[in-house]
Amino acid sequence: MNAEDRADERVQGSSGVPRRRPPVVSTKGPVLSLVINVWRVSLLFVFWHLIGALVWLRSHTHLPKWLGSDGREVAVRLWTIAWLTFVWVLLWGTLSWANVIGGVVLAILVLTVLPLPRVPVEGRIHPLSVLQLLFRLIVDFFVSSVQIGWMAIRPGRPPLGAVVRVRVAIKSDMVLTLAVDYLNLVPGTMVLEIDHRRRMLYVHVFDVRSEKKVRAFYDQVSYVERMFIKAFERDSEWHPSPFHGIDEEFHHVRAADRSVDTASPPDEPESDRRPTATEPERGDS
Repeated sequence: MNAEDRADERVQGSSGVPRRRPPVVSTKGPVLSLVINVWRVSLLFVFWHLIGALVWLRSHTHLPKWLGSDGREVAVRLWTIAWLTFVWVLLWGTLSWANVIGGVVLAILVLTVLPLPRVPVEGRIHPLSVLQLLFRLIVDFFVSSVQIGWMAIRPGRPPLGAVVRVRVAIKSDMVLTLAVDYLNLVPGTMVLEIDHRRRMLYVHVFDVRSEKKVRAFYDQVSYVERMFIKAFERDSEWHPSPFHGIDEEFHHVRAADRSVDTASPPDEPESDRRPTATEPERGDS
């Protein structure tokens, strides 16, 4: 028998006739209950009119064209304004209202008068892959710094540098720019030219005296290419943007047609065709 059954027996009494339970009396008092009810109604009133005001603003307010057309673009523009303002304050060296307001006005003027071309974002960001890529960047940075430092102080002939040509399968211009920045941050490599149409990079390599060092460079570029695709533009999540221009043909080609086994077109020189599976690509020095 549980507690509720025992309570019902006590309510029924010895005669067996059920008696009505006494009503629950509030201990808050009439004044406190009135205040609580008024507070609840006030909250509902405020939230109702706040949501109505937001809906009205969304339907009657039009953002300026320079600020963007969707939420992601507006967020990027606001971030750009904040960053330019931060740089302006750093240049002056004093944190004041005048410098902050002047930086905001200057940032808006730069975005309005000197707008940058639209950079489409067509994939998704995978944080774990990005963290792995950043960890590898830090490791490559320290390893390459030690190697270049040893080259500077060791006795013997100076290293042999060369410009090496390498092709990557990165589709997005923004992701390609990030990959180029990665190669430029690592000591010993510097991207000199980018062929957007053929996705070809011309990279100056600090030391190519042996086949092992050349192969190490190609392995590094292959890893960078693979990790950037994994982090930003996997084929299963890729949606070509309508804002492409110079490389429109490349972006609307299926992934299977961009494989290394694709035959070179008749008007392409033999030296510029892609290598086959049994013919690794080599650079030009």
